[in-house]
Amino acid sequence: MQRLKNIAGFLTVSLALTGCGAGGSQPGTTVVSAAAPSITAQPANQTVTAGQTATFSVTAAGTTPFAYQWQKGATTLAGATSASYATPATTTADSGSQYSVVVSNTIGTTTSNAATLTVNTMAAITDVLTYHNDIARTGQNLTEGILTTSNVNSSTFGKLGFYPADGLVDAEPLYASNVAVPSNGTHNVLIVPTEHDSVYAFDADSGATIWQVSMLKTGETTSDDRNCGQVTPEIGVTSTPVIDRTSGPNGAAYVVAMSKDASGDYHQRLHALDLALGTELFGGPVDIQATYPGTGDNSNGTSVAFDPGQYEERSALLLLNGVIYTGWASHCDIRPYTGWIMGYSESTLAQTTVLNVTPNGNEGAIWMAGAGFAADNSGNIYFLDANGDFDANLNASGFPSDGDYGNAFMKLSTSSGLAVADYFEMDNGAAESDTDTDLGSGGTIVLPDLSDGSGNTWHLAVGAGKDSNLYLVNRDSMGKFNANSNNVYQELAGALPGGVWAMPAYINNTVYYGSVGNPIQAFAITNAKLSSNSTAQTATSFGYPGATPSISANGSSNGIVWAVENTTPAVLHAYNATNLIELYNSNQASGGRDQFGAGNKFITPMIVNGKVFVGTPNGVAVFGLLP
Repeated sequence: MQRLKNIAGFLTVSLALTGCGAGGSQPGTTVVSAAAPSITAQPANQTVTAGQTATFSVTAAGTTPFAYQWQKGATTLAGATSASYATPATTTADSGSQYSVVVSNTIGTTTSNAATLTVNTMAAITDVLTYHNDIARTGQNLTEGILTTSNVNSSTFGKLGFYPADGLVDAEPLYASNVAVPSNGTHNVLIVPTEHDSVYAFDADSGATIWQVSMLKTGETTSDDRNCGQVTPEIGVTSTPVIDRTSGPNGAAYVVAMSKDASGDYHQRLHALDLALGTELFGGPVDIQATYPGTGDNSNGTSVAFDPGQYEERSALLLLNGVIYTGWASHCDIRPYTGWIMGYSESTLAQTTVLNVTPNGNEGAIWMAGAGFAADNSGNIYFLDANGDFDANLNASGFPSDGDYGNAFMKLSTSSGLAVADYFEMDNGAAESDTDTDLGSGGTIVLPDLSDGSGNTWHLAVGAGKDSNLYLVNRDSMGKFNANSNNVYQELAGALPGGVWAMPAYINNTVYYGSVGNPIQAFAITNAKLSSNSTAQTATSFGYPGATPSISANGSSNGIVWAVENTTPAVLHAYNATNLIELYNSNQASGGRDQFGAGNKFITPMIVNGKVFVGTPNGVAVFGLLP
C-alpha cells in the first residue's frame, strides 16, 4: 500500500510492506519527510571601517539542497548564491544598507530578516615615520585592520593608482596621517624623495601633490654616478628620510641629499623640511663635513677627512633621542674612503658626534642595502660594517688597538657621543673582506626580548651578508674576535645560499630572509634560538638583490609578508606569514591590470591603513582593496 499526504508543505510518504510466512503478514513502514526551508540563524548586523569588507551568513533547516539569493535592499546581487555573502570593499555610502537572503528548495521559499550594514569612517591613526616601521627595523605594522589573508587576492585587491615622480625612488616612502596643512585642509601625507633631488608630499589617498621641493641650491645639479653603476644615472636623495611629528610647527622630515655645483664640487647636506609645507627648518640645510683622528685613507697624517664626493648616504636615517644619525657608503669600492657615522641635533642641525670605524685603515663603509641603523631601548645602535681593514691586534679588553672594525657586526653606545661598545668579527673576517664577501650588504634587526627553556631572558640581534651565513648575536656579549673560532651566540652556516643584499623582517617569533636567487625563508625562534633550517619558504625565488620583506598584521593575526621581485615588470608578492603560501602577485590579474613598470633593486614596500606603497624608477605604485 502506498499513501501520499501533503499538509502545509509537509510531505509524508509511508510505505507499507507486506511480508509472507505462516501466521500472516508483518507490516513494515519507512517514513521519508521533506520540509520547506526555515531560517534557524538570521543574518546579523555588521559594523566595519570604510575599506573593509562585511560578511553576512544565514543558516536554514529543511530539505536540502537549498538555493540562496542575497539582496541589497530590493536589488538582487549577481553571483551571491551561497549561505554567506562578502561585500566588496565598503565605503561610507554603503552605511545603512540592508542585506537579506531568499532561501528556497523544491518544497518552498522563505526570506530572512534584513541585516543592517554600518560603515564607519576610517581614521588613519597609523604612521610609518622611519625605515621598516620602527627603530628595531622589524618591518612589521601590527595595526593593519583592513588588509587580511582573506581579502588580499587578485579578485578583491590590486593596483589603485600611480603617483609619478621625477626620478628613481630608492628610499622607502613614509606616511604621516592626518597632517593639518595650512589653508589646505587635513591630509594623510606620503613623503617620497627621488634621486633627482626632489622631495614630494603626496596626498596618500588621492595622489594629489601637496608640495614638491628641490634639495638643490641655485646653480647646482644632482651628482653624477661617480663612475659607479650602483646608483645611476644620477645621485640625489638615496636613503630613506625620517620624520618627527613633534619637531617644528607642523612636524619635520629629515633628508640627506647629494649635489654638484658649477665648479664641479660635490655636497652632502642635511635638510629639515616642514612636514606640512616643505619649507626648510632650523636654518637648514647644513653641509656635512667631518674629521676624525687617524692615519687612514684621506688623512693629513693626524686626521682623516670626510670628502663629500667620495660618499653617499645609502643607509636610512635613524632618529634616536633627539639625534639624527647618518652612515656613509662609498661609490662601489673606489678609494679613498673609510667608515663614517655622524650625529646631528634634530632641533638645530648642529653636528653633535662623529665616529670613524676604520680611522687608521681603509674601506669599512656602511651600506646595508639601504637598511637603517637599528637601535635598542637603551640607546645603543647596531649595524653591519662592510669590507675593510680589521685590526686583529687586540687590547686587553678585546678591542682592535687601532680602532679598525672592517666587516664586523657593530654595537655603538650613544650616551656620551658615539663610541664602540661591542662587536663581533668572524674568524675569517679578513679573508672575507679580501674577497668582497663581507657582512655590509645586509641589514640587522634588534629582536624583542626572548626567553630560553630555562626562563632566562636574552637580548639578541640578527644579521647576514654575502657569505651565506646567518648570525644571531647576544647584544650583551657579542663575541668580539677569536682567530680560531667564532664566539657568536648562534651561527647557521650556509642557511642563506646566494648571500644577502637585503634586509630581513620579523613577526611572531619568526625571522624572514630573502637571499639572492632563492625563496624567502622563514626561520622560527624557539627557546631564544633560530630553527636550524627554514620552517617555510616561498614558491618564488628572487633574483638579485633578493628581497626585503615587509609585514602587515592586526596584532598577531592576519600576518602578510610583502616583497617585490626585481624583474621587468617588477612583481609585488603577498604571502601568508604562517606558511609563506602566496596570496597574491601583481602579475595574476588579466591584461596587466596591476603591473607597475620595471624593477629597481632598492625597493622596500610600505604597508599602512589598507594600502601598499611601492617605490619604482619613476614614482610610487599604490595597491589596496579594489572599489
